[in-house]
Amino acid sequence: MKMEQRRATFMNDMKEKNIDAAFINSAENFYYLTGFSTDPHERLLGLLIFPEADPIAILPGMEEGQLRDAGWAYDVIGYADHENPWTLMKEKLGEKALLRAGVIGIEKEVLSYGRSEAFFDIFREAAVVDVEGMLNDMRLVKDETETAIMREAAELADYGVKVGKEALNEGVTEMEVLATIEYELKKKGVAEMSFSTMVLFGEKSGHAHGNPGNRRLKAGDLVLFDLGVVWKGYTSDITRTFAYQSVNDSQKEIYNTVKQALEASLAISKPGTRIGDLDTAARDVITKAGYGDKFPHRIGHGLGINVHEFPSMSHLNDGVLKPGMTYTIEPGIYDPAVGGVRLEEDVLITEDGCETLTKTPIELEIVE
Repeated sequence: MKMEQRRATFMNDMKEKNIDAAFINSAENFYYLTGFSTDPHERLLGLLIFPEADPIAILPGMEEGQLRDAGWAYDVIGYADHENPWTLMKEKLGEKALLRAGVIGIEKEVLSYGRSEAFFDIFREAAVVDVEGMLNDMRLVKDETETAIMREAAELADYGVKVGKEALNEGVTEMEVLATIEYELKKKGVAEMSFSTMVLFGEKSGHAHGNPGNRRLKAGDLVLFDLGVVWKGYTSDITRTFAYQSVNDSQKEIYNTVKQALEASLAISKPGTRIGDLDTAARDVITKAGYGDKFPHRIGHGLGINVHEFPSMSHLNDGVLKPGMTYTIEPGIYDPAVGGVRLEEDVLITEDGCETLTKTPIELEIVE
């Protein structure tokens, strides 16, 4: 879906809900609606959208040229660091007779208290509604262009796991392997990881969100890689677990249990399935094997422009899967006494089932 179509869809939704203006403040939704990806740091980034008028972008002036290069053909409030963007915004809206808005839409989880004070000093009489859900619903189903990019992002994540596996040698540290992964991905053109890369050895793999450090690799360790890239504005997220040189019966048992949980969730990943049932299917496998208390997180999360986005794939979610939805399935069992196992796939719902975008095999592999 082209940017003009996305904005038109959003504007039609605004009309139906009688929203006079919307202020989009997140970098992710700014990108989704303009095609320009940026990190403004502490500086204001925003997009004003109206159901019956052209949109207006607000961003640091030094980035205006890049926004234009991305195809933006509408007004831009480009400000210098010494200027007040809120003052410039009020002046521009006054020039265009757009200051009278009865209902304003915002992203309530994004707009800070301080910025909301400044914004509503411009629209003093306006009522406020949340439009974040509208945008989440739009972003939920990806088009062919988006899914093509996400396949590429997943392929790069697979490559990162391959590099990490090949870097395993006795005595190497977690941080040394992590550095190798990110260096090799940089050489492939990856400018940014989608989150802090995890490389965890032995007992450290037994923590769901462990922190890589100077732990050295030794025989008998489980090795957990969790990584992803940002590629052309979209993210990937993969987890694989390997055994180094040898594996004991307890490690095999938890590995096979996690693999069966992943397969149970994948088996019902198809249009019409209740989202929460994916969590339940995997959790039932792990609980029946006696490890229910060692699986502390939901089965996965939505995936797209954000590495964690709508929907939350928890057992409480009554939504249903639709073609074009992308998300992760990532069951895990964590026990520092034995080591931890997590296996994670990036999943695309198709017309009659699902496609796993990540392709690294999930069979237990002992790295020699």
